[in-house]
Amino acid sequence: MAFEEEDYLQISGLQHFRFCKRQWALIHIEQLWQENLRTMEGKLLHARAHDASLRERRGDTIVVRDMRVFSGILGISGSCDVVEFHRSSSGVPIAGQEGLYLPYPVEYKRGEPREDTSNHLQLCAQAMCIEEMLCCDIGEGAIYYGQIRRRETVPLTSELRGEVISNLQEMHRLYERRYTPKVRASKSCNACSLRELCLPKLLHKKPVAAYLSAKSEEDK
Repeated sequence: MAFEEEDYLQISGLQHFRFCKRQWALIHIEQLWQENLRTMEGKLLHARAHDASLRERRGDTIVVRDMRVFSGILGISGSCDVVEFHRSSSGVPIAGQEGLYLPYPVEYKRGEPREDTSNHLQLCAQAMCIEEMLCCDIGEGAIYYGQIRRRETVPLTSELRGEVISNLQEMHRLYERRYTPKVRASKSCNACSLRELCLPKLLHKKPVAAYLSAKSEEDK
């Protein structure tokens, strides 16, 4: 069953959710946000990638920036940093262009490749949206990492697609309940832009009543 447009979640939320479910809920349910050096560097890297006026052609490749995508089946929407359309006999027609072209999404990240699949999930979700919109099959995409200035090719496997679907199903359930998961402090908290808003250390402290009760026992 397809989702209504007002129930769409942001594609970018997949990365937040995979990194920390509480972080995702604070941003996408409670509408909290706080800038830090990492988020500002990310914005600068995305500034050119998201300039929709920068559409160009490189031989048999058409480069489109800030392409809006959505999926009624998955219930998500967002923007692709860059989608390259490579001329291919197995591609799809593009308005105003001769021949057929196969979409190739490229996501931009400020850092370097990560051990988890958070970046891969976001890219795969974008590709799944494009497939639904254009009635095509996309076998792979790429992530450009600003820190190493190099692309990483990402095969869009059935396992990765299944992970996208299972994560989105849980995200929709939490969003419908407007539920924010409790703190689970880890070393990742040190790199989180919402650390001061989430306050993992503070939330692990004893309640004031328990503290006063303990002090009174000490004084006896």
